[in-house]
Amino acid sequence: MAEARAERIVVGDGEAGREIAVLDRAGAGPGLFWLGGFRSDMKGAKATAVDAFAAECGLAAVRFDYSGHGTSGGRFEDGTISGWLEEARAVFDKFTAGPQIVVGSSMGGWIALRLAVALRETARIAGLVLIAPAIDMTRALMWDKMDGAAREELLATGALRVPTQHAPEPYRITRALIEDGDRHLFGENLIEVGCPVTILQGVADMDVPWRHATALVSRLASDDVVLTLVKDGDHRLSRPEDLDRLRAALSTMLAGIGRA
Repeated sequence: MAEARAERIVVGDGEAGREIAVLDRAGAGPGLFWLGGFRSDMKGAKATAVDAFAAECGLAAVRFDYSGHGTSGGRFEDGTISGWLEEARAVFDKFTAGPQIVVGSSMGGWIALRLAVALRETARIAGLVLIAPAIDMTRALMWDKMDGAAREELLATGALRVPTQHAPEPYRITRALIEDGDRHLFGENLIEVGCPVTILQGVADMDVPWRHATALVSRLASDDVVLTLVKDGDHRLSRPEDLDRLRAALSTMLAGIGRA
């Protein structure tokens, strides 16, 4: 298959500008738009599988690295939900045309929902496929999980090192990330995206509990939602059988919106 075209754009002005790496595959619509997770990059197994699926179907596909991730510029420690959402919107506006199926993994699921709400009246987003969507993660999955000592350290020093099973070194969580995240919380409010939604969620996920996904389903009350719980699935959902489920979800979504 032909390779996706490598591009770079600058998002933000002056000292706030950061160079974002993009892989853009030409093809028919509806296109596929990938939004990765916290500390992940666009060359991971799921992102690559989405791109390969697009190539097989002759569809356009776009994936990119947030600032501080992968091959994009900027420091991870300077990242916030506002900044990463701004980058997602900038890449979406520049590199996509016509209806898109947005595929969001973990933090990318939260950003996908925010993008869908912002674009609801444009009909640009034809469907959402969310993998372990970490909606409201800075509050529900980070701050609320910290004990008193951890919160005090974060507030006093501006950052906290949190061990993770996904990397040899702890993640550095900043106060700015937590406080900025509060600007984008959905909370208990209903979420209207105006398109069908498919959610893939591992029951054995230690990072985003499966009940987090079921609570999200209850808030998507106005849209068609399909939730698949993978009994032995972890947070990554990157095993061959998980990637098969992702491809099947994309095929079903395409068929449902008029493209088999």
